[in-house]
Amino acid sequence: MPARFELNGVFLSGPTYKVGLMLALAGEAFDYVHVNLMAGEHKQPPYLAKQRYGQVPLLVDRNNGRHLCQSAAILEYLADTLGKFGGATLDERLQTREWLYWDFDRLAPSIYRSRGIRLGFMKGGEESLELCAANAASAIKTLDGHLAGRNWIVGESPTIADIDVSGVLVYAAEAAVDLTPYANVSAWIGRFEALPGFKRPTDLLPPESRAAA
Repeated sequence: MPARFELNGVFLSGPTYKVGLMLALAGEAFDYVHVNLMAGEHKQPPYLAKQRYGQVPLLVDRNNGRHLCQSAAILEYLADTLGKFGGATLDERLQTREWLYWDFDRLAPSIYRSRGIRLGFMKGGEESLELCAANAASAIKTLDGHLAGRNWIVGESPTIADIDVSGVLVYAAEAAVDLTPYANVSAWIGRFEALPGFKRPTDLLPPESRAAA
């Protein structure tokens, strides 16, 4: 029997990893479908019919036929649907959403762009890398200050805010961003990576399609 969830994406994609990580932490097996971006598969009508933006990830919920786009929106959907990592109260859910938007605006662009330039699948020179480094440092400093005296970004247990931000900082080394000066962030990463079901990108997303184990 196919798994409930089908994740379409690319193993190098941070947003795809965030969704896969959420499913892994929630104990949900998923079928994985590799989307061949190099061949332009994501811009062809069959894929666009399911993912209107022609991007990855795409999550299919086979229980109801929904096709879901954009990693932050997918994380919110999964938290609501599975009843996990969504926050214990309305205030926590609202704060969690704020952190998702903050990550998209302040943290993810600098980390992902620096990583992409250094790995050769995005264009940019030293000036771009320097700007990414400065923006990343500013965002991580904000996060580090927020985590002072806290175990998790929101509330007393992990939420999709932690999953979302972790799905960016897991690539810090590839972006040449050193996290060791940020003691609170480093301690939080240690707690997060100790959660049952946590997997790093290379252990979670294969370079080819794979059915759920």
